[in-house]
Amino acid sequence: MSRTARLLTLLERLRAKRVPVTASELALDLAVSERTLYRDIATLIEQGAPIHGEAGIGYVLRPGLFLPPLMLSEDEIDAVVLGLRYVDQRGDDVLRKAAAQALAKIDAVLNASGKDAMRAPTVHSGPPVPDFPVNAVPLTSLRAAIRGQCKLRIAYLDAQGEPTDRVVWPVVLGFLDNVRILGAWCEKRQDFRSFRTDRITSADETGERYPGARAVLLSRYRTHLSKSTP
Repeated sequence: MSRTARLLTLLERLRAKRVPVTASELALDLAVSERTLYRDIATLIEQGAPIHGEAGIGYVLRPGLFLPPLMLSEDEIDAVVLGLRYVDQRGDDVLRKAAAQALAKIDAVLNASGKDAMRAPTVHSGPPVPDFPVNAVPLTSLRAAIRGQCKLRIAYLDAQGEPTDRVVWPVVLGFLDNVRILGAWCEKRQDFRSFRTDRITSADETGERYPGARAVLLSRYRTHLSKSTP
């Protein structure tokens, strides 16, 4: 294994660990001496990897945006480009800008062959989608409520154009080919519902946070969708 490949493997081992792992464990895993392992750790830290720890105690990779050169394979680059191009087609202005910035950051740290793979991917996201219906409530407001686990009181028009008022627990935004939806727990129905964002005429925070972890609700919402899909 080349040193570059070993450094990347070391990063992946650290990324997979939730608790500090000792140098002896890492050295054994990579089939190198502890002395070599310490040098590799020092090199990664010098390159910007957010590794925290010390000899004899263990090392852990803290959350961060560190992305070293050569980290992505050609297939991984294709997957990233396809996903970001999809966002560029279907996301709102904020997400499209974020996708372009993310693409530029990734391109900046790739080696020459990686840059070539990114600029000439083997996959394509398809033709541009038609314009989405206009939203009365900005998607940025809905995303803020999702992140804050804030209950929302929404005014909503059903498929027949009939108005209804709901108190919902916003969980996730869905970006489909022609519409965008808000996935949420509906207090009125005592179940999960998907609301088209272009039919939400107003959305106001109630001042309450919904209980539990959003990740748990998101998992339950996905299960709900899988059961309701024929």
